[in-house]
Amino acid sequence: MSTIEVNVPDIGDFKDVPVIEVFVKPGDVVKAEDSLVTLESDKATMDVPAPAAGTVKELKVKVGDKVSEGTAILTLETAAAGAASTKPAPAPQAAAAAPAATASPPPGAAAAPAAATETKPKEPAAAAPAPSAAAAGVIPVKVPDIGDFKDVPVIEVFVKPGDAVKPEDPLVTLESDKATMDVPAPSAGVVKELKVKVGDKVSEGSVILLLEAAGTTQPAVSGSAKTDAPAAAPSAAPQTAAAAPAAAKPVAAAAPVDNEAFKVAHASPSVRAFARVLGVDLSKVKGSGPKDRILKEDVENYVKQVISGAAAAPAAAQSGAALGLLPWPQVDFAKFGPVESKPLSRIKKISGANLHRNWVMIPHVTNHEDADITDLEDFRVRLNKENEKSGIKVTMLAFLIKASVAALKKFPEFNASLDGENLIYKKYYNIGFAADTPNGLVVPVIKNADQKGVLAIAKEMGELSGKAREGKLGPADMQGGCFSISSLGGIGGTYFTPIINAPEVAILGVCRSTTRPVWDGKQFVPRLILPLSLSWDHRVIDGAAAARFNSYLVALLGDMRRIML
Repeated sequence: MSTIEVNVPDIGDFKDVPVIEVFVKPGDVVKAEDSLVTLESDKATMDVPAPAAGTVKELKVKVGDKVSEGTAILTLETAAAGAASTKPAPAPQAAAAAPAATASPPPGAAAAPAAATETKPKEPAAAAPAPSAAAAGVIPVKVPDIGDFKDVPVIEVFVKPGDAVKPEDPLVTLESDKATMDVPAPSAGVVKELKVKVGDKVSEGSVILLLEAAGTTQPAVSGSAKTDAPAAAPSAAPQTAAAAPAAAKPVAAAAPVDNEAFKVAHASPSVRAFARVLGVDLSKVKGSGPKDRILKEDVENYVKQVISGAAAAPAAAQSGAALGLLPWPQVDFAKFGPVESKPLSRIKKISGANLHRNWVMIPHVTNHEDADITDLEDFRVRLNKENEKSGIKVTMLAFLIKASVAALKKFPEFNASLDGENLIYKKYYNIGFAADTPNGLVVPVIKNADQKGVLAIAKEMGELSGKAREGKLGPADMQGGCFSISSLGGIGGTYFTPIINAPEVAILGVCRSTTRPVWDGKQFVPRLILPLSLSWDHRVIDGAAAARFNSYLVALLGDMRRIML
């Protein structure tokens, strides 16, 4: 028998993904590919399968914990043959035998402390007696693998020389353009020397501090150390419970925190933990740091405002009063007749928050246009007959994706995203399409659509739509979109206003085609007309550009040979 550690696999760019279900307990026997836990990101729900058959020895997570790629889920006792393809967990002695190897945690480990601090405030570190030379060694703690980011600023330092730390305690917080991450302690020990300060810029491999690591036989903080040695000054980490102001009680009595809005607030993990201690909804706090990042001082000032009555009441904020709107009507529907209450599905709750943000923050404008697809539809029908044996069914949406790529190339501002005061022009063409599922709409993405023909696009669309209906879409299937298409062709309608899928700047809505009489200069002839609705971000695109984009797209659908020009 062999014991292995089962970790979270590659889940794309997602960090701190909540565990929403745990399917096993210690002692359970599992088969290879059995579901162990379910994770839920902003865009998808995914199961983590067992890598091999075996018996669950120890659970490392519970419902509500947040995990990232590489986070340990459980230990599994497997047969030796079944464990051959899975990397065994390192023996505890490995840390003492090769301290240099543990200085840089594996990829994804940097996000683990952020998840831990969300639910458990960090206790003040107690001064630990210096370990013996035989049981400890000074190791450099380095920045782990943080992807392709370089020169990432240090925005917080949680420790000082002399502080005792436990494994996975956050040491510093880094903030890239896209994420905030903590660098954890690789082992227990005492900080000997700091090598960085707030404002320094670091990259993978940069030394953060020197740590005198405790040996495996002597814990960094023993029970006697806590009583005999004087307690060290509380760490600078804002999540320290002792640092919470006396205002915790009034804020805790406020309205429940909006978890979806809390997740997207621009704040470091330590500030998030500090806000949770006080019961503060970060979505209501205005940040004063770089790029409007919320600082600890901003949370404290918000608490003071609430106590003094200067801040709007949470209930009023939730009802729309913060936007100067009338309160949301509170109605007892049951007094008018029978009612039934059903909770929203997870997909609708997640997408609802994103759609609301996009609608409020993006100045939408929608242009409507009609495309004559009579000849294209004839070609599509012939193509399906010719390829009947292949099993590939070409829909009009496959042609729309191909035509949209050509339009994006001609009008590059539609293939861009806003990043502060800069406009990021993308040199790749990934097209998302809305897929209807029993639980709600999801948006799979056709990657590198410019490099694929219509048949290849149709085949990939079919595969992604099938995964969507079965609830098996992974995060990678829904990332990296440049432009989206929402098609109601199979249902009906004439025109509508699709909501832009941020950070994209445009989305194409498509309704059901109908046969209409069209004047050709001599007579009315029946033509198949496809209604199009293009919503665009007025911060990036103006009306003239949108009209040209729509006109060009209509011309392509009228004669797809134009794509070759």
